[in-house]
Amino acid sequence: MIREAQPVQKQEQQGNKSSAMAILHQLGELFLGAVPTIIVVLLFYFFLKWAFFTPIQKAMAERAALIEGARAEAAAVEAQAKQEMDAYHEAMRKARAQIFAEQEAARQAVLDERARLLQAMRSRVQDDVTAAKKRIATEMDSARAEIERESPALALQIARAILQAPAPVREGAPQ
Repeated sequence: MIREAQPVQKQEQQGNKSSAMAILHQLGELFLGAVPTIIVVLLFYFFLKWAFFTPIQKAMAERAALIEGARAEAAAVEAQAKQEMDAYHEAMRKARAQIFAEQEAARQAVLDERARLLQAMRSRVQDDVTAAKKRIATEMDSARAEIERESPALALQIARAILQAPAPVREGAPQ
């Protein structure tokens, strides 16, 4: 029985080998049948790459370059605009400072002129006051001199008037 089992196993092994060979043979035929399809697919791939993908990639690269160039140009224009705005603000600041300085100079000139006029008025008024004081002092001195000169005559007139005048009547007093 053991001897009978061995040939069956050999037959099965040979059957397995032949079926494996058959499968390999079928796979080889399948690959050989697929070679023209693979060649057609590869040819189609290269054709699409040449006719479609390369121009699209080229156009996209040009577009990206143009976009990048436009961005760089926009950045340059923005930087230039910022510089111009800074220059404008600086010029405005300087102009304001200059106007302020001119206004301050004009205000100072007006204040100086006002101070000069006030000083001139004070000087004129002081001169007028001094002149008036001198005139008053002179008038006072002349009035004093006239009073001193006329006082003996006035005293005499007063004394005569008193002595020559009748005595006033007093009520309730005996006469």
